[in-house]
Amino acid sequence: MRLNDGHTMTLRAPGGQRVKVRLEVNAKARRLIIRLDERRREAVAVAPTPRQIEAAAAFAAERVDWISSRLQHLPEITLFEHGETIKYRGRDCEITLEGEGRVARLYPGNPHILSVPGDPDTTHARVVRFLKKQAKAEFQKAVERHCATLKVACEGMSVKDTRSRWGSCTADGQLAFSWRLIMAPPEVLDYVAAHECAHLREMNHSAKFWAHVARCCPDWKRQRSWLRIHGAELQAAGG
Repeated sequence: MRLNDGHTMTLRAPGGQRVKVRLEVNAKARRLIIRLDERRREAVAVAPTPRQIEAAAAFAAERVDWISSRLQHLPEITLFEHGETIKYRGRDCEITLEGEGRVARLYPGNPHILSVPGDPDTTHARVVRFLKKQAKAEFQKAVERHCATLKVACEGMSVKDTRSRWGSCTADGQLAFSWRLIMAPPEVLDYVAAHECAHLREMNHSAKFWAHVARCCPDWKRQRSWLRIHGAELQAAGG
């Protein structure tokens, strides 16, 4: 069988579990790597070049037991629907269809209440729209603050639903962030904003780069650690 970029194969773990692995080519990868796509509940074997696709498949097959174990320990998916509890800025937030009008409203409390009155079939889309709007506003404030600290200029900012990166910075000064970070504690969102703003000074992860991050976010190591531990929970929210 000829394997290509985007091809999905099924492996069988020693315990009998079926494991889905998607093959991808990423020119930025320096070596064969395995990562998890938490939302699709599958692994991704990444090759630096198309010629190494078959090597990436073999690499995944050698590690199928580890992949199976990681997939089985992924957090449960939380749906964006009436009665479900999600996270908003690190705190519990209950979704309800009860409320007046057609505009989503957040009522602070313990837990918060997110009112999204309307058609139950569109609840997911309306919750996502609310979270994206809040995320963009919070990132806008954080980026402005960190850019002022570092004396750099952001040429544009957007929020997306990315699977592999929480933020990105292009050579022409465009920043992008995952809207899912609005569900994390505010300090974590702020760290990711600081991280990408620091890339406006240093397009690498050198000691100078981390010094810029530290100027904006002194406890960045703690926030990065939180994201590594809980990031899968953010990806599982919304199905």
